[in-house]
Amino acid sequence: MKILTTPNPILTHPAKPVEKIDKKVLEFIEEMKKTLLATENPKGVGLAAPQLAKPWQIFIARPIVGSKPSKIQVFINPEIIWKSKELTEGVPERETKQSPVPDGTGQSFSSNKLEGCLSIPGIWGYIKRHQTIKLKYKTPDNKTHTKKFSGFLATIIQHEMDHLEGRLFSARVLEQHGKFFKIEKNVEGKETLQEMRLDLA
Repeated sequence: MKILTTPNPILTHPAKPVEKIDKKVLEFIEEMKKTLLATENPKGVGLAAPQLAKPWQIFIARPIVGSKPSKIQVFINPEIIWKSKELTEGVPERETKQSPVPDGTGQSFSSNKLEGCLSIPGIWGYIKRHQTIKLKYKTPDNKTHTKKFSGFLATIIQHEMDHLEGRLFSARVLEQHGKFFKIEKNVEGKETLQEMRLDLA
């Protein structure tokens, strides 16, 4: 399935609750998984139904720490019922062997702290999110769960929840007066972060 990208208006429309987890919904979830697994450069860690043109409150997530992806988790009709006061300093716990990347101003920090989105390819931003959240949701077996999530997975969940509300991560960057970046190679072939000015929301 094709992942929608900006400025497709579907991405800014709130999704609707799934009334019944039937065969049609389950088949769509399998297509979501296949689509996420097929992503490369970067490998996706989450995908929401609106990104595949379905107005349903469904998203999937698979944190990747280092080179090891975890099992895909499915969340249906999710609701955040609690958020910690503690905020992350960018994307947490996504450790790789990458060195800090210069941003062109003499400063440097790990590009792994930057948040990105499959619907806004090639663009990255620095966002603070809640360190821990409590989520109420259903799984494909129609069971309801209430569970706390922290760190990288909590960040992914909040990113995907934004999608279900018709909100892109770029809006969060702008709200927090953050910066957008793209990663380019310099004349020496080394990756550098280049600041960008965008009017995305």
